[in-house]
Amino acid sequence: MNYRHSFHAGNFADLVKHALVLWLAAARQAQGPLTVLDTHAGAGLYDLSGDAARSKEAEAGVARLMGAEGRTPLMKALADRVAAYNPDGGARYYPGSPLLIADALSDGGRYVGFELNPPVRAMLAEALAGRANAEAREGDGYDLAVVEAARARGPLVLIDPPFEKPDDYARAAEAAVAVARRDPSATVAIWTPLKDLETFDAFIRRLEGRAGPTLAAEARLRPLTDPMKMNGCAMVVVNPPAGCEAAANEICGWVAGALGEAGGRAEVWTF
Repeated sequence: MNYRHSFHAGNFADLVKHALVLWLAAARQAQGPLTVLDTHAGAGLYDLSGDAARSKEAEAGVARLMGAEGRTPLMKALADRVAAYNPDGGARYYPGSPLLIADALSDGGRYVGFELNPPVRAMLAEALAGRANAEAREGDGYDLAVVEAARARGPLVLIDPPFEKPDDYARAAEAAVAVARRDPSATVAIWTPLKDLETFDAFIRRLEGRAGPTLAAEARLRPLTDPMKMNGCAMVVVNPPAGCEAAANEICGWVAGALGEAGGRAEVWTF
């Protein structure tokens, strides 16, 4: 419960995650109404003049996106959604995955966000107010999303824990396997930090051969030489839709190139 996303909202990792989630939602709902389940939904909307101003992560992330020239189509799509929450310009307010997804769903689509922290769940409910297609539920998203996924056909499940607890990697992998094994038409997208290769490789081994075809999209801002830093992030997508590899390359390539340091790069691969 120590993690506060308000410190990190709008950073480079959010750009990777949210640009790809918007693409995944569009790709999946082309097949019909889509149910999206979000295991660690957070507050939904973030005022970047608060905690994020102290961390300065948004300055190096969404603020640079909004002022960048030569944005690729998928990065522009995310920038357009952020701009909709900032009619006076700039990037004071940043929408999290709940608002981005709920507002992107077509008729018949449904978003359910799970949040374990009661005060944050209350903020999430307030952020989603007025959206008949979206709801906030309190509880353990790992377990509740697996249960809810069993009630939907071909859902998109977003697993985005803070990775502060020792079992977050294991629980994220097991939840993905449980959803995908029951419903091979489901897509599961898992966000992870990239600090060192040993931790990330161990996570990949938990999924390998157990959950279906999987894509790993990495955006590395710098070489993975200091495990005390978040040197990059990854989106691991189980049962990716057609075109996901190209979308991931576009997103990770832009973030690594525009926001990374010397030695930063994008890697997208399947297993």
